[in-house]
Amino acid sequence: MEITVSKFELLRELTATQGVVERKTTIPILSNYLFEAGGDKLSLTATDLDLSLRTSCSAKVKKEGSCTIPARKLHDYVKLLPDADITIKLLENHWVSIRCGRSNTKMVGMARSNFPSLPVFPTAGVVKIPAQVLRSMIAKTGFAIANEESRYTLNGALMVLKPESITMVATDGHRLAHIERSGEKFEGVSGEMKTLIPKKAMDELKSLV
Repeated sequence: MEITVSKFELLRELTATQGVVERKTTIPILSNYLFEAGGDKLSLTATDLDLSLRTSCSAKVKKEGSCTIPARKLHDYVKLLPDADITIKLLENHWVSIRCGRSNTKMVGMARSNFPSLPVFPTAGVVKIPAQVLRSMIAKTGFAIANEESRYTLNGALMVLKPESITMVATDGHRLAHIERSGEKFEGVSGEMKTLIPKKAMDELKSLV
């Protein structure tokens, strides 16, 4: 794998996925990004097995392929680089070369096969919610979510979607937040749909939208 990507675009995607990267070292591969280069883009994947995020940016792909790179080390290093194009090249034994201007460093990743596979979701059944609507719902219910992960059903918010309305409810057992928005049509919703969104996913959505 060998690619060239602008610092601005790469840093934007690295920053967007930082909250998903596993901070504990019990499973080392989860502290890595999965980079996949193909066509004219670079795809980045991060997961902690509970929450996964895949994003992409445009890149000049000289050689297609994939590799894993230590997430926090890469993020911290890219922030220090000048505003120029960055060339990333996979070497032997999972080492990766990162060049930008006169800066040149190497980082060692892990075998691509160690990175967990993410579920593939069918395009049928995809629901589209305007970003500003979702952002408003999260802002008005997130404070009431229980912080204890052991209380699974309270450590998140219930979202109820109908063809022309959306409702979100959260409680920690002492306080309750409820918001309903109607009058808008949501693409892909034919009947009532319910889902429990975990607190960590809510936090990541809030930063993304």
